[in-house]
Amino acid sequence: MAAHRKPRQRSVGGSTARTAWTIALAGAASATGFDGTGHAEPQLTPAQVKAKVDKLYQEAEVATEKYNGAKEKADAAERRIRTLQDEAARRTEKLNSARDALGSMAAAQYRDGGLDPALQLALSDDPDRYLDGAEFAERAGNRQAASVAGIREQLREIEQLRGAARIELTSLKSRQAELHRHKDTITGKLDTARGLLARLTAEERAQLQGSASRAARSSTSARDALAVPGSAAAQAPNSRAAAAISYAYSKLGSPYVWGATGPDAFDCSGLTQAAYRAAGLSLPRTTYAQIDAGRRVSRSELLPGDLVFFYSGISHVGLYIGNGQMIHAPNPSAPVRVAPLDEMPFAGATRVV
Repeated sequence: MAAHRKPRQRSVGGSTARTAWTIALAGAASATGFDGTGHAEPQLTPAQVKAKVDKLYQEAEVATEKYNGAKEKADAAERRIRTLQDEAARRTEKLNSARDALGSMAAAQYRDGGLDPALQLALSDDPDRYLDGAEFAERAGNRQAASVAGIREQLREIEQLRGAARIELTSLKSRQAELHRHKDTITGKLDTARGLLARLTAEERAQLQGSASRAARSSTSARDALAVPGSAAAQAPNSRAAAAISYAYSKLGSPYVWGATGPDAFDCSGLTQAAYRAAGLSLPRTTYAQIDAGRRVSRSELLPGDLVFFYSGISHVGLYIGNGQMIHAPNPSAPVRVAPLDEMPFAGATRVV
């Protein structure tokens, strides 16, 4: 009679557990694609990509204006440091001359032996001449004391200059760190935008680029219309506004490059600054400083040559040319061009001339 055997139990680590683990792993693989990114992002439509890219460009421009402001302050700190260093060097040279003169005076006194005045008088062959010399020596002593006091004052002033230079250097290092932060933000936003555009098919990218090309052709037509009677420059209220408009027209089609102020590439505030610089007027570097550079005007009061600003953070600026149009440097996707004011949320305007 055969012995009855107890059925063998499957171990936890057996085939059943392996099957469960395989199923779980397969599910995880399908969810992550083995790339550790979690659920795959849904495919965006070209319109959604454009909206995201436009938002990234706007955020990059906010960072660009902050970069421009920090760079302006860093450049000013560098100029102040150079001025302080030059002044400290000039005063140090003057101090060294005073020290040499004082040293010569002290050496002469040492050579005279420093005898007691009464003994020198007793030993003198010519008392009258000695008394004249003693009076001179007293005056020389007064000059020596004044020289010492002057040297002490010069030392104090030089140390003050060096202290001011150290403060400016600390400020400069802070501004440079700020520049790096804003630069990282800008390049990160632009890299993300390029990544989104790279997801589109060649046909979809061509459609978006076609829109930019049509805008560029519109800009060229606007530039060609400059010589037509009644053009924006002719309608400008004064010669400086007309000169700024003419400059902006001449730059239509120039590429947008963040941080650039011309002559071959621009960001938005770089273009308006360059336009008025050509007209003989110095504007601040950033949008949020340019809006306070002149007299605020309402949209209904706009005249050609006024600066027009957009977004709640005043992060974009253009040059108004009349008829609801402006010339501006939009973003990396488009060159300097003519565009309607309604293209972006209007935030204010200022008249600088």
